[in-house]
Amino acid sequence: MAKNEAGHPPKAYNNLKFLNSPDARGIRMLAEFLEPQRRFRDHKVKDAIVFFGSARILPRADATALARKVREQLKRVVRPSTKQLREFRSAQMRLEMSRYYEDTVELARLLTEWAMKLPEPNHFVVCSGGGPGIMEAANKGAHIAGGKSIGLNISLPFEQHANPYITPGLDFEFHYFFMRKLWFVSLAKALVIFPGGFGTLDELMEVLTLLQTKKVTKRLAVVIYGSEYWRKVFDFDTMIDYGLVNRHDLELFKFKDTPQDAFVYLRDFLSKPGTEQTERIP
Repeated sequence: MAKNEAGHPPKAYNNLKFLNSPDARGIRMLAEFLEPQRRFRDHKVKDAIVFFGSARILPRADATALARKVREQLKRVVRPSTKQLREFRSAQMRLEMSRYYEDTVELARLLTEWAMKLPEPNHFVVCSGGGPGIMEAANKGAHIAGGKSIGLNISLPFEQHANPYITPGLDFEFHYFFMRKLWFVSLAKALVIFPGGFGTLDELMEVLTLLQTKKVTKRLAVVIYGSEYWRKVFDFDTMIDYGLVNRHDLELFKFKDTPQDAFVYLRDFLSKPGTEQTERIP
């Protein structure tokens, strides 16, 4: 074991080999609770509106440029290959899905401008997973409005990197998924679920399960944005028909399809008495 300048072995809390070992896993988990807790307290952040959605959805300008590039490539080919046709369809779909990026920016902007006018500062701060795509769009909307926003990033081998619109000091890098999830639910007074893949489905179903089983008892709005996409992904009525979901469970969320409709619903929900009460983790 390496010794310090005085010739003594390092104290346990300065022993990086130990802190990064399996034996110190509990300490690392606790650190991902206590360190964010301190930063939220320092920034006087009380609660948040959490945005979930795909990291792969592009801004409209980027999606348009990609579609134009692929289209121009096809024009130069007499007989496009299967791969080229697949790339063309993919580029067209990315362009179509880019509307959700722009809608996220607008909704986050509207919510931030409204929240900044409230008597109590730092209520209903926009929060995302910190990465690109829908996450970036949420932080960008808050940034355009001049407000704070949070990014709960997670270390992944691909896709995930912190976007530039997160407020300095409120950008986090988590190792443990469950600690990141804990903070999402702890901070949230509302969740907006934009189109996404496995990760978005994971977050949505986890929150709905917590609400259904009353493990989360605070008032929590859940907006599922983009009914055209989500109703193709799953059919809640089929779950009801098979007796696996109760019809009243569908009251746990609302479908919305425009930033204005989603904003009005969330504003009215968050303005009701009792919503300002923040439920902290026991």
